[in-house]
Formats: sequence, C-alpha cells, structure tokens
Amino acid sequence: MLKAVLFDMDGVIVDTEPLHRKAYFMMFSDMNIAVTEEMYTGFTGQATLNICKELVDCFHLSEKPETLVAIKRKHFKYLFDNDGSLQLLDGVLNLIKDYHTNGLTLVLASSASMPNINRIFERFDLDQYFVAKLSGADLKKSKPHPEIFIKAAEASGHPRENCIVIEDSSNGIKAANDAGIFVIGYDSEHSTDQDYSNANVVVSSFEEIGFELVKNKLV
Repeated sequence: MLKAVLFDMDGVIVDTEPLHRKAYFMMFSDMNIAVTEEMYTGFTGQATLNICKELVDCFHLSEKPETLVAIKRKHFKYLFDNDGSLQLLDGVLNLIKDYHTNGLTLVLASSASMPNINRIFERFDLDQYFVAKLSGADLKKSKPHPEIFIKAAEASGHPRENCIVIEDSSNGIKAANDAGIFVIGYDSEHSTDQDYSNANVVVSSFEEIGFELVKNKLV
C-alpha cells in the first residue's frame, strides 16, 4: 500500500536547470575550462561538489573542488534573486496538495544544496506539505548512489516497499532502482537526454499520477 512519496526537486518540482546551467557555464568561464554538452548532460542529478571534483580531475585544476562550488553557488544565488522567470512546474503544486490531502507522507530527496532547497521551499511556501527535506550534497554519496532514497524512506517513517519516487533524471532513476523503491519517471519538456527505460512507470504530465491513479500501484 502506498504511504509515502519521495520527490526529486530540480526538473520535478521546479525547473531550475536554466539557472543552474547559466551558473555552471559562468563558473566554467571563470575557470577557463571548456565543458562539452555531452559532459554537462552527464552531470544531471549529481551533487555540485561531486561535479566539481570531476572537473578538477578532468581539467587538472589547481583549485580545490570547494572553490569551484563556491563560485558556482555565488552565480546561482545572483540569478535566483534576479531572474523572475523561475516558477513551479505546471501541475506539481496540485499534485503535492492532492497527495498531502489524501494522507501521504511527502519527503524531498534532492541533489541540490540545502540552501538552494530552502530558497525554493520558502519562495513557494512548500514546507507545509513535507515532513523532511534531504540534500544529496550533505550525504556521503550522491545520485546515482541509492543513499539519498534509502534515507528519505527512513525519514518518511515507512518501509521502502510502501514508497514511490518521482524522478526526472537517469541518475535519480538508477538511485531509486538500487534502493529498491518503485520509481515514476517524469519525462517532461524540460528533460533532455535522460534514460527512462528503468523506471516502473513513465509519465509526461502530473495529471497521470494523481492519488486515485497511483494509490494501488504498490501491492
């Protein structure tokens, strides 16, 4: 029986990818490194520190990964405060309210940093619906490692077999698979070059996964 829903944030609740992309490429420019589109796409779903560790190794940078993280976050904060285009994805607030009203326990499990998670939740008043928020940046391993979803299920207070994950990235889907949790792949217009073949269900609209439609998915 379904008891809890574990939400990814970027690409599921809000599309911060355009802002993250701008911030990353501003940081790449600051570091004078040429990151290809293929390499950048492969970063999707990973924590910023892990990405920056990979960049330091790949480009033999003398700076510490933490320095790159700080530069990227400085750019992102500026964009977050000054770019008014950032909005919740269509239909996601209704979905969150639907699940919450029907007694499901909601947990956020995102690779974003906790400061960025809190900015989003404060901006859109989402804390009232969620019992916990987990940041992959605060864990030992980031997606595609399953740690974040294992801990998110624990935070929900329900067994993993009573949880579902909503994810939009290949790395997130693999993390949910390896945690042994039913995963819904959200393939939206904002998703690019992601593999949904290992998701239990793939949808392109939140209307497809309202409470009445998913409450019996788990047996």
